[in-house]
Amino acid sequence: MDSAQQFLTEEESVKVDAALLSSPEKFLTRLTISSLRILKHIAHEYGVAVEDLTAQQIIAWFEKDGKIRREQGVEAAYLKW
Repeated sequence: MDSAQQFLTEEESVKVDAALLSSPEKFLTRLTISSLRILKHIAHEYGVAVEDLTAQQIIAWFEKDGKIRREQGVEAAYLKW
């Protein structure tokens, strides 16, 4: 992931803030939008549609990204945490 890329754009964040939602609902909305971006990336790596991803593929992808982070550093991984 490019370091400038964000999982939630500023425009999306403003729209979520403006929505008539409770704080927990706003948090879940932000999480869902971010999760969609990650799922699209995972699906692209597997060459499948998002709706065809399996739980096992998602788990395996997170394991692989975690291994990259541990072995090569945060900057080499897709998720930067």
